[in-house]
This record gives sequence, structure tokens and C-alpha cells, in this order.
Amino acid sequence: MNEHVNARDIRTPTDIREESEDVGRNPSDNPTMGDIINRRYSRRGFLGGSLAVAAIGATVSPMALLAGRAEAAAGSSFDFPEVEAGVDETHHVAEGYDADILLRWGDKVFADAPEFDPMNQTAQAQARQFGYNNDYIGFIPLGAAGDRGILVVNHEYTNGELMFPGLARVVDGKVQLGDYTKELVDIEMAAHGGTVIEIRKGENGKWQPVLDSPHNRRITVETEMMLSGPVAGHDRVKTNADPSGTKVFGTLNNCAGGVTPWGTYLMAEENFHGYFRGELPEGHREAQNYARVGVPGGWYNWGNFHDRFDIGKEPNEPNRFGWIVEVDPRDPNSVPKKRTALGRFKHEGCETVVNRDGRVVCYSGDDERFDYVYKFVTSGTFNEADPAANADLLDDGTLYVARFDEDGTVTWLPLVHGEGPLTAENGFESQADVLIETRRAADLLGATKMDRPEDVQPNAQTGRVYCMLTNNTRRKADDVNAANPRAENAFGHIIEITETDGDFASTKSRWEILLKCGDPSIAEVGATFSPATSENGWFGMPDNAAVDAAGRLWVSTDGNSKDKTGRTDGLWAVDTEGEARGTSKLFFRVPIGAEMCGPYFTPDGETLFLAVQHPGDEGLSTFEQPATRWPDFDESLPVRPSVVVVTKQGGGRIG
Repeated sequence: MNEHVNARDIRTPTDIREESEDVGRNPSDNPTMGDIINRRYSRRGFLGGSLAVAAIGATVSPMALLAGRAEAAAGSSFDFPEVEAGVDETHHVAEGYDADILLRWGDKVFADAPEFDPMNQTAQAQARQFGYNNDYIGFIPLGAAGDRGILVVNHEYTNGELMFPGLARVVDGKVQLGDYTKELVDIEMAAHGGTVIEIRKGENGKWQPVLDSPHNRRITVETEMMLSGPVAGHDRVKTNADPSGTKVFGTLNNCAGGVTPWGTYLMAEENFHGYFRGELPEGHREAQNYARVGVPGGWYNWGNFHDRFDIGKEPNEPNRFGWIVEVDPRDPNSVPKKRTALGRFKHEGCETVVNRDGRVVCYSGDDERFDYVYKFVTSGTFNEADPAANADLLDDGTLYVARFDEDGTVTWLPLVHGEGPLTAENGFESQADVLIETRRAADLLGATKMDRPEDVQPNAQTGRVYCMLTNNTRRKADDVNAANPRAENAFGHIIEITETDGDFASTKSRWEILLKCGDPSIAEVGATFSPATSENGWFGMPDNAAVDAAGRLWVSTDGNSKDKTGRTDGLWAVDTEGEARGTSKLFFRVPIGAEMCGPYFTPDGETLFLAVQHPGDEGLSTFEQPATRWPDFDESLPVRPSVVVVTKQGGGRIG
């Protein structure tokens, strides 16, 4: 796509990203989740304890079908005044809570960093300032007092039309971009990656950055990293710049992520395909591999100025992205490692849990329509007494992909070289090949095509796992079925996986639908929120999730807007237990055009960190004329992605 190169009509980077995820590059004939849901629920009707609908007539509201449970749905575990859904230029949090801006794009990360000057940006300044489009947030406590810790934040991508003065303009009712220069490209590259920064509570109880902390660090597309695990040193990751196949510079499109039990930061590389341009040499062996992941995407024109992003010049470079990156946030001089044992695909996140036998289990979704849900189980066990002993725990283990069966079971299929179809006859000469082409290996194993898997969040307290399925607008009319009655499913759903006997390493689990999302007052939508859910409490497009200290589920969204749902994205508290199961309440909503990312709770549950990404990215927004000037509301400053910290007035747990 050349929209980022020359002056022409554009879609915003957010639109381009969503369109790419909407493609669905899975050529296999594996059954879709819609097929599985249809076969299961058309036969079984209601699954005991679930809210899945067995039959929804064209004129019968799901709310009417569930009305008999209205009384039982009372008794939510959440106690806060619900926010009113809507769309405006600022954020809103539940009454009785404060939502303070902690970090904004361009804020200092170091005491000697330059002040933010949006009219005179440089790559050198940006590399020492808070990056753009903050997505995942994690928190690693320092000390036992609970008043200080290290905040880790992903910077997923950039919106040039909102970042750079004079680059975009509105002509004949459309946004046009001017020419990019190397200087602008280098600023974009410096705005990607992540931020590691110490924060502390002040005397007023408010969290603030500690700019002189030795922990502070910016990670960018230029940061030196290592490939580790089975793929390290393989011929398919060697380049002209790195003939060893072990040294990589940078990480990009870091969407969600995770914090390990030993206190490291996991950065998930998601839509890496969008950064590459050019054409492979004729007959190159990576042609099938790259087609399966969408390389080259051509979202950015970095390849015009940096050879490694031109696959005609560095054909193996895309194989060095699409991994999980592990960072030691306590050591700013440490070299981040791309843990190749966890597979290469468009990782939405990497959430971890310590299994009862001490092994660590990592869950991740592959964020594209018709792709898969994965988990990785380490071979070694977590050593709580010696964090250093866990340093390379993620280099050895088994990667599994999920097959959701109609009898309500999940079979976790191992992606192991030499087993089943993963052999040389099918182009897999080694485990490295299986991991480089994780998607194709999962295709051959018969994994279930999902409706765009996002966060996959384990709940250590219950042994359950929550899989956010954002939407699938490519579902055809002949996929419509009683339990999934939506062609062009725009609103998504949430799958609840119950690991057998609380064993997260189990290869057999059970699944059911927790929620089908959308407006439950419209019969054709087929949403299944509890009847106790108010008109403000329903949501569409579930994306990220968190489990708080009390074991309760919180869900953030991506894709709600004035045109789609009449409301912005936000954070909803969702009951998963007892009589209130399926009840949802709106706790926080973002300004116009923004996506709700994060969320992350401190261990005591008294602080909640939220990421407000791409605010103002709606309509004909440009640097000069954004849809909002949140969070500063200063005519001299552009709209700025920011981290918000939420606390309860007077203290206490959130929610």
C-alpha cells in the first residue's frame, strides 16, 4: 500500500491495520469456530451454566429468551456507579475514582531528555521520549511497600497524519498525505518499540515517573536484540547484516504482551508484515511462507530508506520478526531476546501462569480472521527463590495450537517436528522450520479457525482461560447458525476455556461461550449478555483483558465508534461466576477515535493502568485539526496517546 509514501487519498494506519486483519490469509479447509459452534449447540442446546443460545429466531430478542434468568443475574461482584456510554472529546471514569494522566507521547523518559516540541521533532529526541500509540502495560513491583515499581509499555504503531505538522491535509472531503522523508521515517522508527520507566507514589498518593531512575529505558526499532531458542542461527534468519542469524535490531508493532512470574517483560510482535516492501527474488523459498503472513504489507515506506525492510534486498529479514521478545526491565543494559520456541505469527499478547507442577504456560492469540489460539508449556519449572535460574526458561518447551471440538472439548495439538504431518515431506526439515512457519504447521494439524483471536488471559484462581475474539466481518451468510447468528459478525465473542482439574498444561480442556457481544436489544445481533446488563454495559469487539486481585475479569475493546455502535471503546467489568454470570458494567470510556488498551492492575488491586491509543483517529483528523486535543486540550499541542492511572478516591481496591 502506498498511502504512506505520496500525496493521495489515505486510510489511517488504524484502518489499514484493521483491513489487513480482516483479510483472512488461512487457505486451509480446517473448520471455523462458527462451524464448531453450530454443530455443538444445534445438537446440545444450552450448555449447563453457559449463556450460549441454542435457537434465536429472526424476530426474537436474546434478551427475551434470557428474561427468565433476570432475577438470577442480580448480585454482581462489582460495586461502582456505571459510566454512561457515549462519544465525546475526553475520557470518563466511574464516579468515586480518579483517572490521572501519567505519561503522554513525547514526555521525558530520562531527566536529560529534551522537552517535547511537536513542531521540531527529531529521531534523537523521540528515542529518549515516551513513544507513540501505547498499547500493552505491565507493572513490576520494586520492594514490599507497594509504592514503587517499573512500568513497561508497548508502542505499537504510528499515525503520521496526527504526529507530523504539515504532512496531512483535507482535500475534497478526504485526507491526503504528503511525501515522507528519511527524517520522518526515522522518527516513526524511534516512536515504535517500548518504554521501561520507574514510577512512584508521591506524598499526595499520586503516581509519578522517576526520571533519574537507573531502570529507565527506551526500546526502539534500532535496539540490539538476540534470537534465542531453536531458530537462532538457522539459515532462514541469516541476512547480509547478520550472517550469524542471531543478532536482530529492534522490535515493531508490539501490541499486547505480558509480565513473567520472574519479573521480565514480554513484548508481542503482531502485524510485522506491514513494515516490509519490495518483491522477493524469483523462485525464493520464502514465497509461500510470506504469503501466509501477508509479507510485504507495505504500510510504511521504511524500505525506501532502510534496506532491511525491502525484501528484494534482505529477503530473510521478515523471518526475524513475529516473535515474543523478553526484556529484563531491571537491567537497562541487558540485550532483549526473541524467544523463538514460542512460534512466529501475529502475536496479540503473551500471558503467563505458573502451573501446579511448576511449569510455566504462556497463552497467545494470532490476531487475524480465521487464525488460531496457542499455548506454550515450558520444559523446565519456575524457581521462585532464584529468579536468575528462570533466565532462559522460555527457550525450551512445547508449543500447542487449539482444536475446538463440537463436544465441548479443546484438544491442544503439539507443533513438534517429526510428529504427524510436520515432516520433511511437507517442507519442515527441523523444529526451526515448524516455528518459522507456525501458521502453516497449525493448518496441517487441523487447528480450528477462530474469529480473530486477541488476548488470551488465564485466571490462576479458577483454572479458566478467557479468549477474546474481536470480530469476523468475513463470515459469509452460509456460516450463520443458531448459536452464532451473525453474518459479517462485527461484534465478536468471548470463549471461556476450563483447563482440566486446573492443569494449565493439560492437552485436553473444555470450552463454552461466555458472551456473544453487541447490542442485546436488537434481535438480529444475537448478543447474550445477562439481562442485568444495562444499556451502557454491553460492548462490541473485545480485545484486551485482565484478571484483578479478586479473580474478576475486565475487558477492553477495539472498534467501537460513533458510527459503529454509538459509543467509544472502554473498559468493562464482566462477571463470570454465579448468578451474575454474563453481567457487564462500563467502568471507563476513552475519547473519540481512541482504542482502550492495557489494562493492568497492581498486585494489591488498588491501582489500574490504562492505555489510551490513537485518540482522535476518527473522521478527517489531522495534526492541525484533530477530532480532539486530548489529553492537554491545548491548541499548541497535538492529540497525544497516553497512559492513564486510575485510583479510588479515599483508597481501596478498584471495582
